[in-house]
Amino acid sequence: MTLTPLNAVLMGVVLLLMVGFYGLLITRNLIKIVLVLQILVKAVIVALVLAGKASGNLGLGQSLAATVIVADTIVAVVALALAVQVRKRVGTLDLTKISSLRG
Repeated sequence: MTLTPLNAVLMGVVLLLMVGFYGLLITRNLIKIVLVLQILVKAVIVALVLAGKASGNLGLGQSLAATVIVADTIVAVVALALAVQVRKRVGTLDLTKISSLRG
């Protein structure tokens, strides 16, 4: 099997997805979860550009990737702001302790 540039990028996408999913499984800190989700989104962005290149519509893939980048940035900022508020009110960022709260 020859390693073409598209296959190399596809392997990178799979590797990023694996790292992201593994990170989601092992981390319990809210800020780390946001960072791991950023890794997953970056894998999706690269996959979108790769799909555009493979199908011959590179411009479409790039425009979708730019849209995802903008939406992802907004989501990350809001999530980090919420994490800061949770830290101020509860005193911890650990999901197991936060999920046991009532009221």
